[in-house]
Amino acid sequence: MKRRIIGIDPGLAAAGWGVVDCAGGKIRYVDHGSIETKAGRPQAERLFYIMESLRSILDTYQPAEAAVETLYFGRNVSSAIPVAEARGVIFAVLAERGLTVREFRPNAIKQGVTGVANADKKQVQELVRIILGLEEIPKPDHAADALGAAICAAHSQNPRVD
Repeated sequence: MKRRIIGIDPGLAAAGWGVVDCAGGKIRYVDHGSIETKAGRPQAERLFYIMESLRSILDTYQPAEAAVETLYFGRNVSSAIPVAEARGVIFAVLAERGLTVREFRPNAIKQGVTGVANADKKQVQELVRIILGLEEIPKPDHAADALGAAICAAHSQNPRVD
């Protein structure tokens, strides 16, 4: 049975997405992209744009499940707030569509894609390219991260946060 999975790397300025099919232990690339909002626009307008864009993507690809990267922030906690708001909109749309949602920490995605929890970004992107049989590393980076989340979900049957 084929599983269609959308991976999402949440963000306010850019939310990456990537769609894969998984069947018989094989993962097949479908598409990827990024929802980009314009800096300087009102926050509510940017969040609404993410919501409408994600709805359109879900209409086009009809995934059955979603893999979302958990919120990560380093020293700048204030930068996490807009990302958290974007995540809220993303989760609301996924719930609206009745998708099974799995969350994965960045290190779990790195582990799921490369086998190494502390792999660097370039290693993860290159393995995403190889696993999906792509000629080039998916761009932008947020979309490559989203494909990594989808790959991680394809390898996982467990709906808990890894």
